[in-house]
Amino acid sequence: MKIVAILGSPRPKSNSSGLASKIVDRAKELGAETEVFNLNKLQYKGCQACETCKTKLDHCVLKDDLTQVLEAIHKADAVVLTTPNYFGEVSGQFKSFFDRTYSFLNPDFTCRLSPGKSSVFIFSQGQPNLNLYADVHPRYEMWLKRFGFANNYLLRMNGPRPADSISERPDLITEAESIAEKLMRPVSKDVSDKW
Repeated sequence: MKIVAILGSPRPKSNSSGLASKIVDRAKELGAETEVFNLNKLQYKGCQACETCKTKLDHCVLKDDLTQVLEAIHKADAVVLTTPNYFGEVSGQFKSFFDRTYSFLNPDFTCRLSPGKSSVFIFSQGQPNLNLYADVHPRYEMWLKRFGFANNYLLRMNGPRPADSISERPDLITEAESIAEKLMRPVSKDVSDKW
């Protein structure tokens, strides 16, 4: 089992990254191979809309620090995606990364990834009301399903808390560790929710 975590917060001790570390650490305890990428420490561009991944190549033509991240997703069984809520959306670092996953799609918009992967979407927000910004994850989950991700988990942290305050949320730590245990279970490669 290989799990890749992609951290989308610019803060080194962000709550979303802290929750991801709980998943990664528990998965390691259970025998997973893990790899973590901090987007804010990488040098990369967003999608250039050149369409080379649809006309000449089966991968993104850009060669930068994101190349290794995209390759790692291809090899992973599960991907942990994290981002804070910025203006009711994902961070700019995360959005630029996610736009580059366009290269996962063939010209006919079938997917180049092996089906049956799992995802975890960690979304932290200062707004205490979890009814607000509940529309963010479904937009990204739609694409994850199109990419063939079979099991998709959502973990949200709410409340006006400073960075590195997940220790005050034992409920979310327990939920993160539980998700890690679910990721370690075998996943069916047949994806039932197809477009």
